[in-house]
Amino acid sequence: MWLVRAARWARNPPSMNRVIFGAVVIAICLVLFGIERIWGWPEWLTPNRVPRGRVK
Repeated sequence: MWLVRAARWARNPPSMNRVIFGAVVIAICLVLFGIERIWGWPEWLTPNRVPRGRVK
């Protein structure tokens, strides 16, 4: 299936704006991944577990 998609891209390549947009999205993801690896995940962003069952 990927060969069909590659052939379609070869015949009708994406516009330069779309390529730039994809590169920017990938760069933002890599920057966020790097920040998270260097400084770790903040405690205030970790969700608290809610106990299951009846609340008294």
